[in-house]
Amino acid sequence: MEVIQQILFIVALGLTAWIIARRVQVIKRTIQLGRPDDRTDRPAERLGMMLRVAFGQKKMFERPLIGIMHFMLYAGFLLINIEILEIILDGALGQHRLFAPALGGFYSFLIGFFEFLAVGVLVVCVVFLLRRNGTRVERFQPPRHREMHGWPFLDGNLILIFEIVLMVAILTMNAADSALQDMGSAHYRRTGDFAFSQFLKPLFAGWNESTLIVYERVAWWIHILGIFAFGVYVTYSKHLHIALGFPNTYFARLIPRGKIHNMPEITKEVKIMLGVEQPAADAPPAEIGRFGAKDVMDLSWKNLMDAYSCTECGRCTAACPANITGKKLSPRKIMMDTRDRLEEAGRNMQANGGTFVDDGKSLLGDYILEEEILACTTCNACVQECPVLINPLDIILQLRRYQVMDEAKAPAAWNAMFSNLETSQAPWKFSPGDRFNWANGLK
Repeated sequence: MEVIQQILFIVALGLTAWIIARRVQVIKRTIQLGRPDDRTDRPAERLGMMLRVAFGQKKMFERPLIGIMHFMLYAGFLLINIEILEIILDGALGQHRLFAPALGGFYSFLIGFFEFLAVGVLVVCVVFLLRRNGTRVERFQPPRHREMHGWPFLDGNLILIFEIVLMVAILTMNAADSALQDMGSAHYRRTGDFAFSQFLKPLFAGWNESTLIVYERVAWWIHILGIFAFGVYVTYSKHLHIALGFPNTYFARLIPRGKIHNMPEITKEVKIMLGVEQPAADAPPAEIGRFGAKDVMDLSWKNLMDAYSCTECGRCTAACPANITGKKLSPRKIMMDTRDRLEEAGRNMQANGGTFVDDGKSLLGDYILEEEILACTTCNACVQECPVLINPLDIILQLRRYQVMDEAKAPAAWNAMFSNLETSQAPWKFSPGDRFNWANGLK
């Protein structure tokens, strides 16, 4: 029986590793569809920012209670998975609690620490599940936020239920293990009671040895297969931020949030027109493939990593003044739409030998509407709020730049403003010399 379990475990481990590796390659290739963007400057500053924001959850602690609970959930789940190393070795080698003899009494302390984290994760998941569905946090509700309809809302609930099941499995597994130790059952080496699971042992009072062994093995398999399934699931879920949150914060922009990138080619032409810069005598005219962005391939790789890193928490949308006033713009939806388009591009590439073949669709038009990007006030509230330093505004501006400069589809009021800026150096239609006439007579 043990040999069969070893074989099944090794097959499950290998299959999981293959699926995850294949999925990671798809995500990598789709991110690489983006334009180059050098983010290698100031490495020490970037590393510090990653440690503070990604691991330290700095921005989450702007709401202290939620920050503490989220840190318990995030750090707890990561640290608990250190125990997976022993479980994997146990499964592959046909052993049970392989590290116990070497660690001695420290082993029980270590498992007790993991159980403390497991209880913390369990409590937080229950609270978040009740909060999400009972108190009905506004930014998660589908009717008000159409991007949360269907799968996105269900995804958040599924992952919480998933983690609750995993934590219950590991705690009851340890309790059954301790009960079997008390019986002197073979294969269950004596480690002593564990910090929290010892209080669950009365649940197994009166169980015979064979039934306890079946339950302990079932709980063991539920836990490890659940971890494998979780590893695969997160690569398709918003919870991919568990992994991508680290590189995404490392490569976040370090320049002030309000600074907008100009197109170098356009800047150069304007400077030449104004006489600030002289064109090189032998330089050919600059070739501009496209103004702004129409599809994901026109965005930078960092914009695409942002899309995959989005937690769908909705803090950006809750802070967006356009959304608050009832307009269609939702920064969260911008990121989710970008990721959906990337997913479609990934399937396209898989079907065509790793090469993207034009499918007649684009991010602007098929996913994100003109009305959404025109509603943005460029206030940077969404950028300020994001807990993993995503920049939805950058994508909005590039889409809007394409629409105005490449498609010449600016609203009439904008065209009037552009004309005034060109002729009067101000958005208003009057001479620069009359700009301060409004102050006449003021004391």
